[in-house]
Amino acid sequence: MQKFVVTIARGYGSGGRTIGQMLAESLGIKSYDREIIRMASEESGISEALFGIADEKLPNPFMRYTKGVYKGKIITPDQEDYVSNDNLFNLQAKVVRRLAQQENCVIIGRCADYILKEEKNVLRVYVHAPLESCVETLLSMSSLTPKEAEKRILKIDKNRAYYYKHYTGREWDNAGNYDLCLNSKDLGFEKCVEIIKDVLKIRFSD
Repeated sequence: MQKFVVTIARGYGSGGRTIGQMLAESLGIKSYDREIIRMASEESGISEALFGIADEKLPNPFMRYTKGVYKGKIITPDQEDYVSNDNLFNLQAKVVRRLAQQENCVIIGRCADYILKEEKNVLRVYVHAPLESCVETLLSMSSLTPKEAEKRILKIDKNRAYYYKHYTGREWDNAGNYDLCLNSKDLGFEKCVEIIKDVLKIRFSD
């Protein structure tokens, strides 16, 4: 099989992260999620905590819908905006691009589908599930009430959508952004993994 990268965008509670990890394990490759934050922190010297605060959310509502912020340019340490949210994103994007060049891997979140939009060896996947299914998943992992779980899911997905729109100019849940959209409730995690593997074979077979 040719060199490839799988990016996974996911609704909160859909199991997209788990599916990505299962896929990577099945293929014998690495999956990257918050590890990208750690790498960007180590390379830049900026506290990992600052990356965590800005992770897939926009703290300032006035930042929303600033179309296409990501240009790939890194601000240097001597500049005033070195630790700005936009530069934190750019530093993570730099890690994403390097990983995609260096190895076969699965990258979860981080707008990786957009960051790697010019790359031909990328399979872009979006994992979603009905709200009631996501609520059930979250309830099985926490002590939240159904109403609290639903509120958290809606809030996190809203933040992810704002974050994605800010840095890409695109709608996060638009199927046109992706090569493959999977309903994890109907298919189940294992079937999602098998479908992704089948598409990889079709797209990147020698």
